Amino acid sequence: MAYFKEFPNISLVSFLPSATRSDERILVKNIFKRAKLRSDVDKIITAFDFKTIPDGYRPDNVANDLYNDPELDWVILTTNNITNVRDQWPLSNNDLHTYMKDKYGSEENIIATHHFETIEIRDDFNRTILSKGLEVDGDFQITLKTSSNTYQNINAAVPVTNFEFETRVNDLKRIIKVLKPEFVSGYISDFKNIMSYEKSSQFLDRKTKKSYNPKDFGL
Repeated sequence: MAYFKEFPNISLVSFLPSATRSDERILVKNIFKRAKLRSDVDKIITAFDFKTIPDGYRPDNVANDLYNDPELDWVILTTNNITNVRDQWPLSNNDLHTYMKDKYGSEENIIATHHFETIEIRDDFNRTILSKGLEVDGDFQITLKTSSNTYQNINAAVPVTNFEFETRVNDLKRIIKVLKPEFVSGYISDFKNIMSYEKSSQFLDRKTKKSYNPKDFGL
């Protein structure tokens, strides 16, 4: 089932030059209709697995691997609340490099410092004094008491390059949750119900509602 196939329709008054009557209408997909994973299903941990997306994989590749149907790519996207594939889906290594080149302007800037982070520091009893990965200023230091009861300043900041930062962000996008195959049919049924219209003054059928006709008011 292709994603947009199940979107409901809106019967709009035609303003096309070819229209011959004031009440002539055309059907268009209601792309503003949205569905998301039911909150009760979302909370069922056993309904999902976590998958790391291989380099260059698209949503349809993942759907084909999991469900033997590439057209169920929309299940992958909606269960992860992905509305913008360009920004929310991981880039391939080649595309990531192109993105960084466009963003930072040159290879030199790509390997320039983005920010500084702390290193992990432990005391003589293996207790964590400073956690790794906290964003700090480049001159950040920590003062430690030595075994001889003196104090020592330690540079505790390391640089993180633009390349490292963007790679981290992209790698986080590679980890997605996927609905187990045995739950997919129920999810599709829910999706179809959500995409159906309830009865109203605009109701024509479960898949179609009409907009008002401004031509009836002489507009």
